[in-house]
Amino acid sequence: MAQIALIAQPTFIAITTGRGKHHLQELSYARKKVSLPLLVGSRKMEKGPLFVSSNSGGERSRSVTVKVSEGGAISLPHGWPPQKKGSEDQIEGINRMKSSNRFFTVALVAAWYSSNIGVLLLNKYLLSNYGFKYPIFLTMCHMTACSLFSYVAIAWMKLVPLQTIRSRVQFFKISALSLVFCVSVVFGNISLRYLPVSFNQAIGATTPFFTAVFAYLMTFKREAWLTYLTLVPVVTGVIIASGGEPSFHLFGFIICVAATGARALKSVLQGILLSSEGEKLNSMNLLLYMAPMAVVFLLPATLIMEDNVVGITLALARDDSKIIWYLLFNSSLAYFVNLTNFLVTKHTSALTLQVLGNAKGAVAVVVSILIFRNPVSVTGMMGYSLTVFGVILYSEAKKRSK
Repeated sequence: MAQIALIAQPTFIAITTGRGKHHLQELSYARKKVSLPLLVGSRKMEKGPLFVSSNSGGERSRSVTVKVSEGGAISLPHGWPPQKKGSEDQIEGINRMKSSNRFFTVALVAAWYSSNIGVLLLNKYLLSNYGFKYPIFLTMCHMTACSLFSYVAIAWMKLVPLQTIRSRVQFFKISALSLVFCVSVVFGNISLRYLPVSFNQAIGATTPFFTAVFAYLMTFKREAWLTYLTLVPVVTGVIIASGGEPSFHLFGFIICVAATGARALKSVLQGILLSSEGEKLNSMNLLLYMAPMAVVFLLPATLIMEDNVVGITLALARDDSKIIWYLLFNSSLAYFVNLTNFLVTKHTSALTLQVLGNAKGAVAVVVSILIFRNPVSVTGMMGYSLTVFGVILYSEAKKRSK
Protein backbone atom coordinates (compact mmCIF):
# COMPACT_ATOMS: atom_id res chain seq x y z
CA MET A 1 0.00 0.00 0.00
CA ALA A 2 1.62 3.26 -1.12
CA GLN A 3 0.96 6.81 0.03
CA ILE A 4 0.47 9.48 -2.62
CA ALA A 5 0.53 13.13 -1.56
CA LEU A 6 -2.13 14.89 -3.61
CA ILE A 7 -1.30 18.45 -4.54
CA ALA A 8 -3.81 19.16 -7.29
CA GLN A 9 -7.47 18.78 -8.14
CA PRO A 10 -9.06 15.32 -8.59
CA THR A 11 -7.97 13.55 -11.77
CA PHE A 12 -7.46 10.10 -13.23
CA ILE A 13 -3.85 8.96 -12.92
CA ALA A 14 -2.29 6.36 -15.16
CA ILE A 15 0.45 4.56 -13.22
CA THR A 16 2.84 2.57 -15.38
CA THR A 17 5.56 0.20 -14.18
CA GLY A 18 8.85 -0.35 -15.84
CA ARG A 19 7.40 -3.47 -17.44
CA GLY A 20 4.84 -1.41 -19.35
CA LYS A 21 1.81 -2.56 -17.38
CA HIS A 22 -0.55 0.11 -16.09
CA HIS A 23 -3.89 0.82 -14.47
CA LEU A 24 -6.05 3.89 -13.83
CA GLN A 25 -6.70 5.27 -10.35
CA GLU A 26 -8.95 8.22 -9.52
CA LEU A 27 -7.35 10.53 -6.96
CA SER A 28 -9.86 12.47 -4.90
CA TYR A 29 -9.80 15.54 -2.66
CA ALA A 30 -6.90 17.88 -3.27
CA ARG A 31 -4.22 18.51 -0.67
CA LYS A 32 -4.91 15.28 1.24
CA LYS A 33 -3.24 11.90 1.36
CA VAL A 34 -4.89 8.68 0.29
CA SER A 35 -3.76 5.08 0.38
CA LEU A 36 -3.36 3.71 -3.12
CA PRO A 37 -2.96 -0.04 -3.62
CA LEU A 38 -0.35 -0.31 -6.37
CA LEU A 39 -1.28 -3.51 -8.17
CA VAL A 40 -0.23 -4.97 -11.47
CA GLY A 41 -2.74 -7.68 -12.24
CA SER A 42 -2.99 -9.51 -8.95
CA ARG A 43 0.57 -8.74 -7.78
CA LYS A 44 1.78 -5.77 -5.80
CA MET A 45 4.24 -3.56 -7.62
CA GLU A 46 7.76 -3.86 -6.36
CA LYS A 47 10.05 -1.04 -5.36
CA GLY A 48 11.50 0.83 -8.33
CA PRO A 49 10.84 3.67 -10.77
CA LEU A 50 7.30 4.74 -11.61
CA PHE A 51 6.17 6.63 -14.67
CA VAL A 52 3.07 8.66 -13.73
CA SER A 53 1.17 10.48 -16.44
CA SER A 54 -1.88 12.74 -16.54
CA ASN A 55 -4.12 13.76 -19.41
CA SER A 56 -6.68 15.84 -17.53
CA GLY A 57 -8.81 18.51 -19.15
CA GLY A 58 -7.98 17.46 -22.69
CA GLU A 59 -4.43 18.79 -22.43
CA ARG A 60 -1.43 17.01 -23.83
CA SER A 61 -0.24 14.17 -21.62
CA ARG A 62 2.61 15.05 -19.27
CA SER A 63 4.77 12.53 -17.44
CA VAL A 64 7.16 12.49 -14.50
CA THR A 65 9.32 9.80 -13.02
CA VAL A 66 9.17 9.13 -9.28
CA LYS A 67 10.81 6.58 -6.98
CA VAL A 68 9.10 4.15 -4.64
CA SER A 69 10.88 4.17 -1.29
CA GLU A 70 11.48 1.21 1.01
CA GLY A 71 8.25 1.99 2.88
CA GLY A 72 6.33 2.24 -0.37
CA ALA A 73 5.76 6.02 -0.12
CA ILE A 74 5.41 8.01 -3.34
CA SER A 75 5.79 11.81 -3.49
CA LEU A 76 4.72 13.65 -6.62
CA PRO A 77 6.76 16.71 -7.68
CA HIS A 78 5.46 20.17 -6.84
CA GLY A 79 2.83 21.40 -9.29
CA TRP A 80 1.97 17.95 -10.64
CA PRO A 81 -0.49 16.78 -11.94
CA PRO A 82 -1.25 19.85 -14.09
CA GLN A 83 -4.23 21.79 -12.83
CA LYS A 84 -6.81 22.89 -15.32
CA LYS A 85 -7.48 26.61 -15.19
CA GLY A 86 -10.70 27.44 -13.49
CA SER A 87 -11.11 23.96 -11.96
CA GLU A 88 -11.73 25.36 -8.47
CA ASP A 89 -14.60 27.45 -9.83
CA GLN A 90 -15.97 24.40 -11.61
CA ILE A 91 -15.84 22.31 -8.45
CA GLU A 92 -17.53 25.10 -6.51
CA GLY A 93 -20.23 25.22 -9.18
CA ILE A 94 -20.73 21.45 -8.96
CA ASN A 95 -21.04 21.70 -5.18
CA ARG A 96 -23.63 24.45 -5.54
CA MET A 97 -25.52 22.30 -8.04
CA LYS A 98 -25.49 19.31 -5.66
CA SER A 99 -26.75 21.51 -2.83
CA SER A 100 -29.50 22.86 -5.08
CA ASN A 101 -30.52 19.33 -6.14
CA ARG A 102 -30.62 18.24 -2.49
CA PHE A 103 -32.85 21.20 -1.64
CA PHE A 104 -35.11 20.40 -4.60
CA THR A 105 -35.49 16.77 -3.48
CA VAL A 106 -36.35 17.81 0.08
CA ALA A 107 -38.92 20.32 -1.22
CA LEU A 108 -40.36 17.63 -3.50
CA VAL A 109 -40.76 15.16 -0.63
CA ALA A 110 -42.36 17.90 1.50
CA ALA A 111 -44.83 18.64 -1.33
CA TRP A 112 -45.59 14.91 -1.66
CA TYR A 113 -46.24 14.59 2.07
CA SER A 114 -48.34 17.76 2.17
CA SER A 115 -50.52 16.80 -0.79
CA ASN A 116 -51.05 13.21 0.42
CA ILE A 117 -51.90 14.15 3.98
CA GLY A 118 -53.83 17.24 2.85
CA VAL A 119 -56.20 15.38 0.53
CA LEU A 120 -56.71 12.66 3.15
CA LEU A 121 -57.59 15.13 5.90
CA LEU A 122 -59.78 17.23 3.62
CA ASN A 123 -61.66 14.12 2.50
CA LYS A 124 -62.24 13.25 6.14
CA TYR A 125 -63.42 16.78 6.92
CA LEU A 126 -65.85 16.94 3.99
CA LEU A 127 -67.29 13.44 4.38
CA SER A 128 -67.47 13.32 8.15
CA ASN A 129 -67.19 16.69 9.89
CA TYR A 130 -68.66 18.97 7.22
CA GLY A 131 -71.45 16.55 6.40
CA PHE A 132 -70.93 16.23 2.64
CA LYS A 133 -71.98 12.58 2.46
CA TYR A 134 -71.32 11.88 -1.21
CA PRO A 135 -68.05 9.90 -1.58
CA ILE A 136 -68.76 8.72 -5.15
CA PHE A 137 -69.38 12.27 -6.37
CA LEU A 138 -66.27 13.44 -4.51
CA THR A 139 -64.20 10.75 -6.22
CA MET A 140 -65.65 11.77 -9.60
CA CYS A 141 -64.55 15.36 -8.91
CA HIS A 142 -61.05 14.04 -8.20
CA MET A 143 -60.94 12.04 -11.43
CA THR A 144 -62.27 14.96 -13.48
CA ALA A 145 -59.49 17.21 -12.14
CA CYS A 146 -56.90 14.49 -12.82
CA SER A 147 -58.17 14.20 -16.41
CA LEU A 148 -57.88 17.94 -17.08
CA PHE A 149 -54.56 18.50 -15.31
CA SER A 150 -53.00 15.39 -16.86
CA TYR A 151 -53.86 16.62 -20.35
CA VAL A 152 -52.41 20.07 -19.61
CA ALA A 153 -49.23 18.64 -18.06
CA ILE A 154 -48.52 16.16 -20.87
CA ALA A 155 -50.03 17.66 -24.03
CA TRP A 156 -49.29 21.34 -23.34
CA MET A 157 -46.51 21.59 -20.75
CA LYS A 158 -44.65 18.48 -22.03
CA LEU A 159 -43.66 17.35 -18.53
CA VAL A 160 -43.33 13.81 -19.87
CA PRO A 161 -43.52 12.48 -23.45
CA LEU A 162 -46.99 11.43 -24.57
CA GLN A 163 -47.41 7.65 -24.81
CA THR A 164 -50.28 6.48 -26.98
CA ILE A 165 -52.58 3.48 -26.61
CA ARG A 166 -51.45 1.09 -29.32
CA SER A 167 -54.26 -1.45 -29.50
CA ARG A 168 -57.82 -2.19 -28.50
CA VAL A 169 -56.55 -4.90 -26.16
CA GLN A 170 -54.38 -2.38 -24.33
CA PHE A 171 -57.39 -0.06 -24.08
CA PHE A 172 -59.48 -2.75 -22.38
CA LYS A 173 -56.61 -3.58 -20.03
CA ILE A 174 -56.38 0.06 -18.93
CA SER A 175 -60.18 0.13 -18.55
CA ALA A 176 -60.01 -2.86 -16.19
CA LEU A 177 -57.32 -1.13 -14.14
CA SER A 178 -59.41 2.03 -14.04
CA LEU A 179 -62.44 0.14 -12.70
CA VAL A 180 -60.42 -1.47 -9.89
CA PHE A 181 -58.82 1.91 -9.17
CA CYS A 182 -62.29 3.50 -8.87
CA VAL A 183 -63.39 0.85 -6.39
CA SER A 184 -60.31 1.38 -4.22
CA VAL A 185 -60.70 5.19 -4.11
CA VAL A 186 -64.49 5.19 -3.60
CA PHE A 187 -64.31 2.56 -0.85
CA GLY A 188 -61.46 4.44 0.80
CA ASN A 189 -63.53 7.64 0.82
CA ILE A 190 -66.60 5.81 2.15
CA SER A 191 -64.55 4.36 5.02
CA LEU A 192 -63.53 7.89 6.06
CA ARG A 193 -67.18 8.60 6.91
CA TYR A 194 -67.07 5.96 9.64
CA LEU A 195 -63.43 5.61 10.72
CA PRO A 196 -60.85 8.08 12.02
CA VAL A 197 -57.88 8.77 9.75
CA SER A 198 -55.49 7.06 12.17
CA PHE A 199 -57.34 3.74 12.01
CA ASN A 200 -57.87 4.14 8.25
CA GLN A 201 -54.11 4.45 7.80
CA ALA A 202 -53.46 1.45 10.03
CA ILE A 203 -55.64 -0.72 7.79
CA GLY A 204 -54.11 0.80 4.64
CA ALA A 205 -50.65 -0.23 5.86
CA THR A 206 -51.63 -3.87 5.26
CA THR A 207 -51.44 -3.34 1.47
CA PRO A 208 -48.24 -5.50 1.21
CA PHE A 209 -50.17 -8.43 2.71
CA PHE A 210 -52.91 -8.25 0.07
CA THR A 211 -50.33 -7.67 -2.66
CA ALA A 212 -48.51 -10.87 -1.70
CA VAL A 213 -51.81 -12.82 -1.59
CA PHE A 214 -53.03 -11.61 -4.99
CA ALA A 215 -49.59 -12.10 -6.57
CA TYR A 216 -49.61 -15.73 -5.41
CA LEU A 217 -53.23 -16.40 -6.47
CA MET A 218 -52.94 -14.77 -9.89
CA THR A 219 -49.34 -15.44 -10.93
CA PHE A 220 -48.36 -18.31 -8.60
CA LYS A 221 -45.37 -16.20 -7.66
CA ARG A 222 -43.88 -17.32 -4.37
CA GLU A 223 -41.78 -15.12 -2.16
CA ALA A 224 -39.07 -16.28 0.22
CA TRP A 225 -40.40 -17.71 3.47
CA LEU A 226 -38.82 -14.82 5.38
CA THR A 227 -40.87 -12.35 3.30
CA TYR A 228 -44.11 -14.10 4.23
CA LEU A 229 -42.99 -14.23 7.86
CA THR A 230 -42.71 -10.43 7.97
CA LEU A 231 -46.41 -10.18 7.05
CA VAL A 232 -47.37 -11.70 10.41
CA PRO A 233 -46.74 -8.48 12.40
CA VAL A 234 -48.45 -6.47 9.63
CA VAL A 235 -51.74 -8.32 10.10
CA THR A 236 -51.32 -8.83 13.85
CA GLY A 237 -50.85 -5.10 14.36
CA VAL A 238 -54.16 -4.29 12.64
CA ILE A 239 -55.97 -6.92 14.73
CA ILE A 240 -54.56 -5.35 17.91
CA ALA A 241 -55.39 -1.84 16.66
CA SER A 242 -58.96 -2.92 15.86
CA GLY A 243 -59.47 -4.26 19.38
CA GLY A 244 -58.15 -1.06 20.91
CA GLU A 245 -59.90 1.42 18.58
CA PRO A 246 -62.45 3.54 20.50
CA SER A 247 -64.19 4.61 17.26
CA PHE A 248 -64.35 1.14 15.69
CA HIS A 249 -67.16 0.75 13.13
CA LEU A 250 -67.70 -2.68 11.56
CA PHE A 251 -69.06 -1.47 8.21
CA GLY A 252 -66.33 1.14 7.90
CA PHE A 253 -63.72 -1.49 8.78
CA ILE A 254 -64.99 -3.91 6.08
CA ILE A 255 -65.11 -1.16 3.45
CA CYS A 256 -61.60 0.03 4.35
CA VAL A 257 -60.24 -3.53 4.09
CA ALA A 258 -61.95 -3.85 0.68
CA ALA A 259 -60.36 -0.56 -0.43
CA THR A 260 -56.92 -1.80 0.67
CA GLY A 261 -57.43 -5.10 -1.15
CA ALA A 262 -58.55 -3.27 -4.33
CA ARG A 263 -55.46 -1.06 -4.15
CA ALA A 264 -53.23 -4.13 -3.96
CA LEU A 265 -55.16 -5.86 -6.76
CA LYS A 266 -54.66 -2.85 -9.01
CA SER A 267 -50.87 -2.94 -8.53
CA VAL A 268 -50.74 -6.69 -9.28
CA LEU A 269 -53.02 -6.35 -12.32
CA GLN A 270 -50.90 -3.49 -13.62
CA GLY A 271 -47.83 -5.72 -13.51
CA ILE A 272 -49.69 -8.50 -15.35
CA LEU A 273 -51.69 -6.54 -17.93
CA LEU A 274 -49.05 -3.97 -18.88
CA SER A 275 -46.00 -6.22 -18.64
CA SER A 276 -44.88 -6.19 -22.29
CA GLU A 277 -42.50 -3.47 -23.41
CA GLY A 278 -44.96 -2.14 -25.98
CA GLU A 279 -47.71 -1.68 -23.40
CA LYS A 280 -45.82 -0.19 -20.46
CA LEU A 281 -46.88 3.34 -19.51
CA ASN A 282 -45.32 5.64 -16.95
CA SER A 283 -47.61 6.67 -14.09
CA MET A 284 -48.42 10.09 -15.57
CA ASN A 285 -49.54 8.68 -18.92
CA LEU A 286 -51.43 5.88 -17.18
CA LEU A 287 -53.32 8.48 -15.14
CA LEU A 288 -54.04 10.44 -18.34
CA TYR A 289 -56.00 7.47 -19.71
CA MET A 290 -57.35 6.01 -16.47
CA ALA A 291 -58.87 9.22 -15.07
CA PRO A 292 -61.36 9.86 -17.93
CA MET A 293 -62.34 6.18 -17.90
CA ALA A 294 -62.92 6.47 -14.15
CA VAL A 295 -65.25 9.44 -14.74
CA VAL A 296 -67.24 7.31 -17.20
CA PHE A 297 -67.58 4.56 -14.57
CA LEU A 298 -68.39 6.94 -11.72
CA LEU A 299 -70.98 9.12 -13.47
CA PRO A 300 -73.78 6.50 -13.66
CA ALA A 301 -72.88 5.25 -10.16
CA THR A 302 -73.24 8.80 -8.85
CA LEU A 303 -76.58 9.37 -10.58
CA ILE A 304 -77.99 6.06 -9.31
CA MET A 305 -76.57 5.86 -5.79
CA GLU A 306 -76.33 9.58 -4.90
CA ASP A 307 -79.56 10.97 -6.26
CA ASN A 308 -79.65 14.72 -7.05
CA VAL A 309 -76.14 15.23 -5.66
CA VAL A 310 -75.47 18.15 -8.05
CA GLY A 311 -78.65 19.95 -6.94
CA ILE A 312 -77.81 19.34 -3.28
CA THR A 313 -74.27 20.62 -3.78
CA LEU A 314 -75.55 23.80 -5.45
CA ALA A 315 -78.04 24.27 -2.62
CA LEU A 316 -75.19 23.91 -0.12
CA ALA A 317 -73.14 26.43 -2.11
CA ARG A 318 -75.92 29.02 -1.82
CA ASP A 319 -75.78 28.72 1.96
CA ASP A 320 -72.02 28.32 2.20
CA SER A 321 -69.92 29.16 -0.86
CA LYS A 322 -66.85 27.59 0.77
CA ILE A 323 -68.04 24.12 -0.30
CA ILE A 324 -67.21 24.96 -3.93
CA TRP A 325 -63.72 26.06 -2.97
CA TYR A 326 -63.30 22.96 -0.81
CA LEU A 327 -64.20 20.71 -3.75
CA LEU A 328 -61.98 22.58 -6.22
CA PHE A 329 -59.00 22.63 -3.88
CA ASN A 330 -59.51 19.00 -2.85
CA SER A 331 -59.75 17.85 -6.48
CA SER A 332 -56.61 19.79 -7.41
CA LEU A 333 -54.76 18.19 -4.48
CA ALA A 334 -55.84 14.76 -5.73
CA TYR A 335 -53.96 15.40 -8.98
CA PHE A 336 -51.01 16.92 -7.15
CA VAL A 337 -50.71 13.69 -5.13
CA ASN A 338 -50.14 11.74 -8.36
CA LEU A 339 -47.78 14.36 -9.81
CA THR A 340 -45.55 14.56 -6.72
CA ASN A 341 -45.57 10.77 -6.36
CA PHE A 342 -44.25 10.49 -9.93
CA LEU A 343 -41.57 13.14 -9.34
CA VAL A 344 -40.43 11.65 -6.02
CA THR A 345 -40.19 8.24 -7.69
CA LYS A 346 -38.11 9.79 -10.47
CA HIS A 347 -35.71 11.70 -8.20
CA THR A 348 -35.19 9.14 -5.42
CA SER A 349 -34.41 5.46 -5.21
CA ALA A 350 -37.00 2.71 -4.74
CA LEU A 351 -35.72 2.06 -1.21
CA THR A 352 -35.99 5.74 -0.29
CA LEU A 353 -39.53 5.79 -1.64
CA GLN A 354 -40.49 2.81 0.55
CA VAL A 355 -39.03 4.42 3.66
CA LEU A 356 -40.73 7.74 2.90
CA GLY A 357 -44.03 5.97 2.26
CA ASN A 358 -43.90 4.19 5.61
CA ALA A 359 -43.07 7.42 7.42
CA LYS A 360 -45.85 9.28 5.57
CA GLY A 361 -48.52 7.06 7.09
CA ALA A 362 -47.18 7.69 10.59
CA VAL A 363 -47.10 11.46 9.99
CA ALA A 364 -50.69 11.36 8.69
CA VAL A 365 -51.80 9.56 11.86
CA VAL A 366 -50.18 12.13 14.16
CA VAL A 367 -51.49 15.12 12.18
CA SER A 368 -55.03 13.73 12.02
CA ILE A 369 -55.10 13.12 15.78
CA LEU A 370 -53.92 16.69 16.41
CA ILE A 371 -56.52 18.19 14.05
CA PHE A 372 -59.61 16.05 14.64
CA ARG A 373 -58.87 15.19 18.28
CA ASN A 374 -60.20 11.67 17.77
CA PRO A 375 -59.69 9.46 20.82
CA VAL A 376 -56.86 6.94 20.63
CA SER A 377 -55.83 4.19 22.99
CA VAL A 378 -52.41 2.89 23.92
CA THR A 379 -53.42 -0.52 22.55
CA GLY A 380 -54.44 1.01 19.21
CA MET A 381 -51.16 2.92 18.86
CA MET A 382 -49.17 -0.19 19.77
CA GLY A 383 -51.05 -2.15 17.11
CA TYR A 384 -50.42 0.49 14.46
CA SER A 385 -46.72 0.69 15.41
CA LEU A 386 -46.45 -3.09 15.06
CA THR A 387 -48.03 -2.90 11.60
CA VAL A 388 -45.60 -0.18 10.44
CA PHE A 389 -42.68 -2.20 11.85
CA GLY A 390 -43.91 -5.24 9.91
CA VAL A 391 -44.12 -3.21 6.70
CA ILE A 392 -40.53 -2.04 7.18
CA LEU A 393 -39.39 -5.63 7.70
CA TYR A 394 -41.35 -6.69 4.62
CA SER A 395 -39.65 -4.02 2.48
CA GLU A 396 -36.24 -5.10 3.74
CA ALA A 397 -36.99 -8.78 3.08
CA LYS A 398 -38.19 -7.99 -0.45
CA LYS A 399 -35.03 -6.02 -1.14
CA ARG A 400 -32.77 -8.86 0.04
CA SER A 401 -34.67 -11.52 -1.93
CA LYS A 402 -34.03 -9.73 -5.24
